[in-house]
Amino acid sequence: MIGNLYRPGTLLTQSVVTTFDHDWPSLADGVAIPHGLYDLKRNHGFVTIGTSHDTSEFACDSLRWWWQTHGRHDYPGATSLLLLCDGGGSNRSNTYLFKMDLEKFAQETGLEVRVAHYPPYTSKYNPIEHRLFPHLSRACQGVILKSLELVTELMAKASTSTGLRVSVNLLDKVYQTGRRVAADVKERIRIIRDDLLPKWNYRLLPGESEPGTGI
Repeated sequence: MIGNLYRPGTLLTQSVVTTFDHDWPSLADGVAIPHGLYDLKRNHGFVTIGTSHDTSEFACDSLRWWWQTHGRHDYPGATSLLLLCDGGGSNRSNTYLFKMDLEKFAQETGLEVRVAHYPPYTSKYNPIEHRLFPHLSRACQGVILKSLELVTELMAKASTSTGLRVSVNLLDKVYQTGRRVAADVKERIRIIRDDLLPKWNYRLLPGESEPGTGI
């Protein structure tokens, strides 16, 4: 939450800093919702900071920003994309809403999007949990987050001795909650599930959705 709210950690200052001792939402001036992507090959983190709600649409917009500003330039010959995703949150595996929004991305880019979800209680093995998120938390530790600009600045400075770089994008867009998928989405979506762990491993194909393509 953004505002004059207490945060754990140590901060060296030249004067006393006074804050609220509780982080109640009613005391906040807003929220900063980070959604991270991490390029394993380039050791480059990409963080989109939202100001509304953590939805599947927000997650896919974060992916879209990465592709438009970095991905298509870093990998100009790419025909497919592999996403290692946690099993819960805005990109959870047990809903068709994320799959539907991700299919739109596949249609826009012409990429085949392969998704591998980590099953429940195993997301700690996702590389992003060790190579990006802890360093973002460390960069913001103890700092009173009084503005979105400050959050953006701090996260962009996150780095490691092994060369981690972080690019940050502020996305001030209102995302709708409570969305529902269409009744026939399971029949129309262009999805192919793997033989191994099909609940968590699947591919979304580019091209317009057609009846009978969902598997």
